[in-house]
Amino acid sequence: MSALSLPILGVPVRSSLSFSSPTILFPPFSVRAKNLSSRFFICQASNGTNPTSETVFAVPTISVDNSEEDESTSFVIRARNRIGLLQVITRVFKVLGLRIDKATVEFEDDYFTKTFFVSDSHGNKIENLESIDRIKKALMDAIGGDDLTISTGPATRGIVVRKPGLLSSSLDRTAKAERMFELMDGFLKNDPVSLQKDILDHVEYTVARSRFSFDDFEAYQALSHCIRDRLIERWHDTQIHFKRKDPKRVYFLSLEYLMGRSLSNSIINLGIRDQCADALSQLGFEFEVLAEQEGDAALGNGGLARLSACQMDSLATMDFPAWGYGLRYQYGLFRQVILDGFQHEQPDYWLNFGNPWEIERVHVTYPVKFYGTVEEDISNGEKYKVWIPGEMVEAVAYDNPIPGYGTRNTITLRLWAAKPSNQHDMEAYNTGDYIDAVVTRQRAETISSILYPDDRSHQGKELRLKQQYFFVSASLQDIIRRFKDGHKDLNQFPDKVALQLNDTHPALAIPEVMRILVDEERLGWNEAFDITCKIFSFTTHTVLAEALEKIPVDLLESLLPRHLQIIYDINSHFMEELKRRIGLDYNRLSRMSIVEEGAVKSIRMANLSIFCSHTVNGVSRLHSELLQTRVFKDFYEMWPEKFQCKTNGVTQRRWIVVSNPSLCALISKWLGTESWIRDIDLLMGLREYAADISLHQEWQMVRKINKMRLAEYIEATSGLKVSLDAMFDVQIKRIHEYKRQLLNIIGIIHRYDCIKNMAKDDRKKVVPRICIIGGKAAPGYEMAKKIIKLCHAVAEKINNDSDIGDLLKLVFIPDYNVSVAEMIIPGADLSQHISTAGHEASGTGCMKFLMNGCLLLATADGSTVEIIEEIGEDNMFLFGAKVHEVATLREKGSTIKVPLQFARVVRMVRDGYFGFQDYFQSLCDTVEGSNDYYLLGADFESYLEAQAAADKAFVDQKKWTQMSILSTAGSGRFSSDRTIQDYAEQTWGIEPCRCPL
Repeated sequence: MSALSLPILGVPVRSSLSFSSPTILFPPFSVRAKNLSSRFFICQASNGTNPTSETVFAVPTISVDNSEEDESTSFVIRARNRIGLLQVITRVFKVLGLRIDKATVEFEDDYFTKTFFVSDSHGNKIENLESIDRIKKALMDAIGGDDLTISTGPATRGIVVRKPGLLSSSLDRTAKAERMFELMDGFLKNDPVSLQKDILDHVEYTVARSRFSFDDFEAYQALSHCIRDRLIERWHDTQIHFKRKDPKRVYFLSLEYLMGRSLSNSIINLGIRDQCADALSQLGFEFEVLAEQEGDAALGNGGLARLSACQMDSLATMDFPAWGYGLRYQYGLFRQVILDGFQHEQPDYWLNFGNPWEIERVHVTYPVKFYGTVEEDISNGEKYKVWIPGEMVEAVAYDNPIPGYGTRNTITLRLWAAKPSNQHDMEAYNTGDYIDAVVTRQRAETISSILYPDDRSHQGKELRLKQQYFFVSASLQDIIRRFKDGHKDLNQFPDKVALQLNDTHPALAIPEVMRILVDEERLGWNEAFDITCKIFSFTTHTVLAEALEKIPVDLLESLLPRHLQIIYDINSHFMEELKRRIGLDYNRLSRMSIVEEGAVKSIRMANLSIFCSHTVNGVSRLHSELLQTRVFKDFYEMWPEKFQCKTNGVTQRRWIVVSNPSLCALISKWLGTESWIRDIDLLMGLREYAADISLHQEWQMVRKINKMRLAEYIEATSGLKVSLDAMFDVQIKRIHEYKRQLLNIIGIIHRYDCIKNMAKDDRKKVVPRICIIGGKAAPGYEMAKKIIKLCHAVAEKINNDSDIGDLLKLVFIPDYNVSVAEMIIPGADLSQHISTAGHEASGTGCMKFLMNGCLLLATADGSTVEIIEEIGEDNMFLFGAKVHEVATLREKGSTIKVPLQFARVVRMVRDGYFGFQDYFQSLCDTVEGSNDYYLLGADFESYLEAQAAADKAFVDQKKWTQMSILSTAGSGRFSSDRTIQDYAEQTWGIEPCRCPL
């Protein structure tokens, strides 16, 4: 057998290999250079023959044999064995686009001989000698590089000496600038080969791993940095464009953002999903697997936080000049762990493995003050206030690029982290008080550590207030600094700045702006207040007056003494204005006052926000009506022009394109365009094909694929196998009594009881159901935790009952978050949104299900009322009391006659049918008689009727599919793009500022 035998000990050089020979096709790649000393020698016999076995194994060798008659070239590799080496070699072949037809391995002590029979991408032998030589060099670099490293002496510290005249003052600055632009003239390329090179460069230089040996997580990190590089290019261009055009900007202030994962969303918005998948495939990785390596950025809880994320996506996509501000919590929303059916909370260490999407701006820091005293000083004959703080911390910026879809615009979400003041650190170290310095650092960093600190204690309330002020102080300093970069007259501030308060959490921004304008900029009170009222707009998410945020005066006086003075001054101004308009109606004055008198004197943050904002809005039409007629009735009667409705929306890019790519492709196919991804009103075009049998077949196939994916996830998380023929009935949201997960569970128990008592022949007529519930209970919310436990106790009984079989299963999905929602929502057939009417402000969850063609079983609450108008009652399953009926039903209390089925189920739970008899007694008490505040018993009969209607429709798959198509077709109104357009036109007064391509 003749062989091309060559022990490779030459110097591999970094080069981009591209072969013109038709015999081998593989993408360019790079290999690392090692500068080997001349003292290295080739272990080869002097007579030119192959080395002896001892010599061969001292240094790895690679032989190539093309003598066989088959279509493969054999690569014989002899080297010392080590764990993972086989995987390294096969990955090299994959990177080069070569196919391994077969392989053999022989071992001798610690050494091996591995023979790989390889062909090119066309299935042919590799005969080009130059190609063979370069393949061998790549293999040697992967398997033998470490064996070749020889120390030539102790390392020495390098010293760089600047040569005279190299950077002299006479250097032509113009030539330097031209050279810089020449080097940077062009963007990173997005073809698969360029992406591969960038990914491998990040593997080696950012992740610091060998490009021939890295795992899925390291590949995810490299890919994320590769994508981030492209975001940064667009980001810089966008900010430069904004600065040049100087448009009015909106600053979105929110303490919560549920961003979810960034990789898939960024790649899709950049329009390079297919290129990335191809690049990764050739490197031996799957895009979907790498996307799963990313953790959720759970910097919020529920609809308010997810709404913030959707609105940032829409602001970028619609080219509006915008910034988002929030807190960079070290620990996100807790991880939910279920043990024996009980919820346990664990910290969410989401930053443990780094966050490749953020950029720490160490040079963007602002001091934030707390405590202290307020003194009076005189300057130019005028008195003014000086706040002498008792504590200072530093706010450090972490920027997250938010790309738009179909545009180069990439905006900023800036999150603040708290660090100790350098001044205090130096004082402590200079006096030798190191312990105090460490304690101070820990106390400062605590401010941005925890999302939702337990505010049942004074310390918890103080930390929450510290978070709120820290966030608004840093944000406003940044906003005003940016304004001053291009403007000197603060009277122009309202012409260039709009500040959006996302609920009352950022409401301290109002007195903070007043403090800056009056105390630091020395504007007169009336002038400062006029500016303040022109820049703020306020979105409230609260339904019940008793849930509105209040801050105890004594706490505010201790932590922010100057702000309390300003709030008192604002309230005094407010009361004087009210007296002029309504006279001495003391009851109304008391209700509207920003300061609430009582056992605990408090500041009503919502009243402050309404008075000092030019616009106030609810988040659905029903919610806005409740604000005007109940919650803020007095304010609405005084300033009806302030109140608006901005129904929430969700982004179709996250909730269809990312989470349901099969449906996305199907929609684009039938509409003949992908333009609906930016112009979602085009979805209405699906109505034309709603009865088309061909679309029905494709639609059902997409739904089946998504159900398969969800079924696999259920089996992986719970061990339960479920039937794809069953109806997937889903309720996923925060566990709360008003959201009525308990009503769902009682309905499931009733269904179980009915099936259990049926004759076998009757059971054949039952529509199989997989009931899926997911959500987290607040750590201190005992009733919500009992609902979770009841769900598990019922599931344990039902899922192990052989009489029931596949007719009914109950699954609780643990640790529900955005990424889990992206898995569940596309696979759901029916989704329940069953809050007591008048308690849900909007409810964006139903919009996500609607977009994905899931049918809704719902009460007429929140945004569901508008969904009914858009798709019609015939395409939903409605039940329950209306908003205007709830108060009357509550007044009736125990006189309401509840259905016997409801009473029977509650008795089953109370009597211990599902175990834990004593534990569930208090839960049963909440739904019996006058204690049934959320009207589970009153709505139960109607609820069962809606469930029966859903069963009947599901049997008729033609009807069900048509209803599903019409649901998606009618979802365009509930896009966050529409919400943002309304805000921009009616509230903020901003216009698009599109970055040129």
